[in-house]
Amino acid sequence: MTEAALLPLPGAVPHGGSSRLSLISDGVSAFAARAAAARAAEHSLDLQYYIWKADLTGQLLAREALHAADRGVRVRMLLDDMNGLGQEFSLTPLIGHPMIQLRRFNGTRWRRWGQAGMLAEMLVSNWNLNRRMHNKAWIADGEVVICGGRNVGDSYFDASGEVNFRDLDVMLRGAPATAAEAVFEAYWQHRLARRVRRLSVRPAKRSLARLRRKLDAVAASPAAQPYLERTSHPGRQQARIMEVDDEAIRIVSDAPDKAGGLAGSAVAPVIEAMLEGARREALLVSPYFVPGETGAARLIALAQSGVRVSVITNSLAATDVVAVHAGYVRYRKRLLEAGIELFEVKHSGEKRLRVFGSSSASLHTKAIVVDDGPVFVGSFNFDHRSVNLNTEMGVLVRHHPLARLMRRQHRWPAHGARSWRLRLEEGRLVWDDGSTVHRGRAEPAASLGRRLLAGVLRWLPIESQL
Repeated sequence: MTEAALLPLPGAVPHGGSSRLSLISDGVSAFAARAAAARAAEHSLDLQYYIWKADLTGQLLAREALHAADRGVRVRMLLDDMNGLGQEFSLTPLIGHPMIQLRRFNGTRWRRWGQAGMLAEMLVSNWNLNRRMHNKAWIADGEVVICGGRNVGDSYFDASGEVNFRDLDVMLRGAPATAAEAVFEAYWQHRLARRVRRLSVRPAKRSLARLRRKLDAVAASPAAQPYLERTSHPGRQQARIMEVDDEAIRIVSDAPDKAGGLAGSAVAPVIEAMLEGARREALLVSPYFVPGETGAARLIALAQSGVRVSVITNSLAATDVVAVHAGYVRYRKRLLEAGIELFEVKHSGEKRLRVFGSSSASLHTKAIVVDDGPVFVGSFNFDHRSVNLNTEMGVLVRHHPLARLMRRQHRWPAHGARSWRLRLEEGRLVWDDGSTVHRGRAEPAASLGRRLLAGVLRWLPIESQL
């Protein structure tokens, strides 16, 4: 796969083919869509993720993959190695099944010491370990693909009792899934994708049997029932299904060589071209927003040309990565002075489906819509790490009805009940939600500890890593 991995669709695409596309925003439906795709798979199930947690939803989806393998479906799981450290005993027994293969991407050789070992190896001999596979894709039979910003874990499917992420998936049925399959295959065959072989001291069949009993017990628990019930009734899915010409859809992906420092970003130029083509408005949703000097200049020039530029990101109180917020605050005043709209998602206050009633919510959607299209939804954040370090992927679509739907997706988190709109008064920042105005240096609803940490991190030379 070349560096500019805007993968063309199959040869039949220019002859009038179309695919079914839907956006999935709520977590329970996102879980159910993956489970349903696994249950319908007949030949292959290819799963590529940055994070796969061994929690309730992570175990339930592992069980769906195991059941698919029981039916004779070939299951391949490709997971980034950094977030797999310490969870080997949860996932490794799956390879005791003859139809399941598991590979880790860009792994450390000093695994026995966990993430401390990875950090030590990074500092001593292998700085490329800082480059991670951030892709997310769930592909069934090369005919259905679900991709976007979600990892696999409770926080991504509204199952966490602490923090849940507002996220967005695109599900495609048709020719684009073949292109997504080609992306997966390139990563699967890459030298950085290493086969997982080690099992526990128990024989493979015994380890798998024990894991199977554990997963069945999780599925029988009361907490699992809302998810399994939704999967059993696919008609309850609320996502709108659209018919889109195949030639209007592209799977966009970085080459796996980017993780080895041997290729640049293929996704960033696509985002840049989208912004350069804006004539009326450019709406960005990025939970981690650190535009850098070049990105800030591009957005400012766009705003000064008369284009409405609106950005939604996390507030300090809502973000799960304080260091990223510290990088973002350097650009706030400059962007506001140029007329760019900035919205920061609040710590909580969302009114949406949530199984366990979390105490807080955090934005995790990564999406851009320009004018009446194109639309991009994927794993790419508007920050240095997505541009220069991690591998990323997503879906680029030119479709007016989808663009209208995405504009509504942008308005929802920007509402005053869920976000602060920032503005300047005499050079000072003001947070305004339409009913309450917050003035002063202190970020609204952020704890003293968060404010102090962000203040310290702001002065450290770490922006290139954010």
